[in-house]
Amino acid sequence: MRVMVFSKAAGDVDMSAPPTPEMLAAFAAMDQFTEMLVAAGVFVAAAGLKNDAQSRRILFDGSGRTIIDGPFAETGEVVVGFSIWEVKDMDEAMAWAERAPVIPGQKGEMEIRAFYEAEDLGEFVTPEELATSRDGDRGKLGVA
Repeated sequence: MRVMVFSKAAGDVDMSAPPTPEMLAAFAAMDQFTEMLVAAGVFVAAAGLKNDAQSRRILFDGSGRTIIDGPFAETGEVVVGFSIWEVKDMDEAMAWAERAPVIPGQKGEMEIRAFYEAEDLGEFVTPEELATSRDGDRGKLGVA
């Protein structure tokens, strides 16, 4: 099963400030953790996300849209990074999440959500559609 792990900032974290020594140590620990995920065959992809003037939120209300420019001050709602892991089940994902490094003294949040896989869509698509392989980049990425 594939899962996406969202890392969220919590509390009063200034995302625009230069990294503190504690943050640099946490980044190094996260790099080591990522290497463990790679070695275990769990790692698919990961990246940190900027919270700067290039960031945008789009709010939908029926056919209307409201665009909010970043950076976002309410850090409790800011996703600061993500990972995609290939695990056997949610218990394995939780076991890896419990090993993930944190910045000492900083609050944070992780959210783990399973991807929809083709077999999850069985009641919505025909067996023939499920059996049809995806060509091109979409198939390589495993998009259901």
